[in-house]
Amino acid sequence: MASDPKPVPDRVSCASLVDAMGRVHGHRAHIVGLVSPAPRKLFGPAATIAYVPYRDDVPHAEFGDLFGQAVGDRPAGTVLVLSSGGYSDVSHGGGTKLSRLEHTHAAGVLADGRLRDFDQLGAYGFATWCRGEASRWGGDIAMPYAANVAVEVGGVCVVPGDYVYADASGAVVIPSGSLRQVIDEALKIEAEDARAAEEILGEYRAPS
Repeated sequence: MASDPKPVPDRVSCASLVDAMGRVHGHRAHIVGLVSPAPRKLFGPAATIAYVPYRDDVPHAEFGDLFGQAVGDRPAGTVLVLSSGGYSDVSHGGGTKLSRLEHTHAAGVLADGRLRDFDQLGAYGFATWCRGEASRWGGDIAMPYAANVAVEVGGVCVVPGDYVYADASGAVVIPSGSLRQVIDEALKIEAEDARAAEEILGEYRAPS
């Protein structure tokens, strides 16, 4: 993970970060179609858990064990990223399982599947973004399998240590080594947009 990460200024939008990623890198970095029980901005380094389709002949990993492996001894501020295992329409956890994020002061969770207990999750201090709310347990369809591995979320590759930013418009995944460059570029984009808006306004100002 990058040391002393540069914070994302409040005025920088997800769209500007996505555009900045397009200037700095050539791969897809944006994730869309996310919902939240209590929409708030999410930012931090990724810790990953890969889900796979359920099999009864494969040893089952405990979510709690994988969570510990994923966040390590520095869980505060971490974004837990859960892949879907090919089943983005089933539950990958709920308020009880994910209470671990509250106890460890994690920044939040980004899940490529659904989550249960939206009322409970929305009351926690961390941010939650996922594919929607579920009512049925999904452990017999997709199961947690491995921690600290590269995962796919919404067509984007997420590597442990990448920085994840999410808000109501979507999410963006930023390589840790490019974080400062991408944020600086996003600030330039915000300034360019502000100048363009001012120029457009000038076109419609009445002559003095």
